[in-house]
Amino acid sequence: MSGWSFDTRQVHAGARPDPATGARATPIYQTTSFAFEDANHAAEVFALRDLESHAYTRLSNPTTLVVEERIADLEGGVAAVAVASGQAATTLALLNIARAGDHVVSSAALYGGTYNLLAYTFADLGITVDFVRDPDDLAAWRAAVRPETKAFYAESVGNPRGNVLDVAAVADVAHQAGVPLVVDNTVPTPYLSRPFEHGADIVVHSTTKFLSGHGSGIGGVVVDGGRFDFTADPARWPQLNEPDPSSHGLVFGQEFGDVGYSLRLRTKLVRDLGPAVSPFNSFLLLQGIETLSLRLDRHVANARAVAEWLADQPQVTEVHYAGLPDSPWHDAAKRYHPLGVGAIVSFELAGGVAAGRRFVDRVELFSHLANIGDVRSLAIHPASTTHAQLTPDQQAASGVTPGLIRLSVGIEGVGDLIADLRRGLADG
Repeated sequence: MSGWSFDTRQVHAGARPDPATGARATPIYQTTSFAFEDANHAAEVFALRDLESHAYTRLSNPTTLVVEERIADLEGGVAAVAVASGQAATTLALLNIARAGDHVVSSAALYGGTYNLLAYTFADLGITVDFVRDPDDLAAWRAAVRPETKAFYAESVGNPRGNVLDVAAVADVAHQAGVPLVVDNTVPTPYLSRPFEHGADIVVHSTTKFLSGHGSGIGGVVVDGGRFDFTADPARWPQLNEPDPSSHGLVFGQEFGDVGYSLRLRTKLVRDLGPAVSPFNSFLLLQGIETLSLRLDRHVANARAVAEWLADQPQVTEVHYAGLPDSPWHDAAKRYHPLGVGAIVSFELAGGVAAGRRFVDRVELFSHLANIGDVRSLAIHPASTTHAQLTPDQQAASGVTPGLIRLSVGIEGVGDLIADLRRGLADG
């Protein structure tokens, strides 16, 4: 499959006709568990000596396996683990290498739920997180590193402000500090950006969003690039270099090489914490991935047209979209997202909170809801919703101002979208 184009692999990677029935579309294996051939087969599966067989859908499932192989292929990783949500993906990706007493350095330009997770819930678990207010400031990343730092974390395209991460530069700083860079690639998807090609080590997605594309199923995935050597400094990564008493004393980094990280995440964290994705949601996700490039091309074209129109409106003080030539991230967008920077367009209204609320109440075609990545166009006022739990200073660090509106531009007719935006901006 490595010789096939992205468009072909998004349809075929990981899939094969069903061996029992010959079904060409991947079936929904809606079952909790799987029968063993005999006692020896069961023992081999539970001892992780048989990694091909399925035992229980909380750990693995044939429908979900196709999702995992396909996304790993499209991202250029060695393995992927699908989970119940994007929030679960971020949580497990970091908990797989950080525990009480450890430290993470993160960009502050994050989705509000992720900021909340890292700032508060991780603190409850004994993990300290320092936020880099300006992710383009490499000196700030360096200054935040401590001896107990275990990872850098950032979004490839920040939600909601649309800043573009200089993946290669931040990865270099992370590697100089001896830690992996974890990148949330939800907004661009691997069609528009592949962080592994620029030095990232682990990629996470909320598959709920553009990968699925239809607003019908929640999910997440953790993809391992297989390049970060967790065995090079065993004392720093005990989770992967010491015998795990809950897994027959296995040493994941030694036993499983470049897939040790992903296998531990599956057989330790997903097993014990339980955020399994349902087979039905995996099936829905596969339907979305099959048309990913087709949808993203339309999303990007519409988003660019909407951003250009908004930039000319007197009620709008600033448009945040790296596809515009005057964006501070335009050059980074051309480097990391040559096919387009995605479909998230944010803009600031001069009237602040009141203007933001009035806008979302007036639009009709744009759905007012807390999601992105749908084929339908969506709008929200982050300061009063997705980022409302943050302090004003934290909101500012995340790129949220009182009058900020975030659009997830869908695939409808662009003339209809602009007409609806004009309705939302109208005086009176």
